[in-house]
Amino acid sequence: MLIPIDSPSYIPYEDNDPPPCWSELFGNDNPLALEIGCGVGDFMVQMAALHPELNFIALDFYNKGCLKTCKRVDKHGLSNVKVFRVEARSFIKVCIPPASLQAVVINCPDPWPKKRHRKRRLVQPEFVDFLRSYLRVGADFYFSTDFEDYGEDVSAFMAKVAGFNNQLAPAYHLHHLEGYPLSKYMRKFMAEGKRIYYIHYRTTELPEE
Repeated sequence: MLIPIDSPSYIPYEDNDPPPCWSELFGNDNPLALEIGCGVGDFMVQMAALHPELNFIALDFYNKGCLKTCKRVDKHGLSNVKVFRVEARSFIKVCIPPASLQAVVINCPDPWPKKRHRKRRLVQPEFVDFLRSYLRVGADFYFSTDFEDYGEDVSAFMAKVAGFNNQLAPAYHLHHLEGYPLSKYMRKFMAEGKRIYYIHYRTTELPEE
C-alpha cells in the first residue's frame, strides 16, 4: 500500500497525464536538472542548495524514497525541487522537452552484479544516447557507483559516446569529486571500505550525420 505524500514538493503523476508546464510548476524559467533515482533525498537537498539557479526534478520509483525526499526538501525550505514517483525513461519521453536539461545525475543505481543480469543495468550506451537528445549543449552528466565493474564499464563506453566531453581528463573516473555532495549510500559504502567511482561528462555539439 502506498503511503500518501502530502507535500508541496511532491507532484502526483500518472501515465497519460499531460506533461507538466515546468515554468508554472517552479514559478520561473530557470534551467532544468534531473536526478534519476533520488533515494531518500539527502544528495538532492545538498545539490539543490548548492545550485539555486537550477530547477531540480527528482525521480524515484519507490514511494518511501519519495516521501523521505519530500520531507528533506520541505525541511530545508527548498523551492527548486519537485519530486515524482515514476519510471524514468517513460517520464522523460513524455515530460522533458528535447535539449532542455542542464544536468542529469545518476548516483549508485542498482549494479546488477551477477554477470547474466548486467544487461539490466540502467546506465548503458543506449540509455546515455537516449538522454543526450534531452540535454542542452554544455550540460553536465554525472554518474557514480560503488561497484568496481560498473564504474570501469561506464568509464570505458562513455569515452566513445558521441556528443560528450570528459571533464576529468586525463582520467576517465575519479574516486573523489571536489564539490560533489555525498549521499547516504555513498557514506555507507565508504564506511565499508569501498571506493566510489565518479564520472563527469559535458555535452558538446552532436556531429553531423
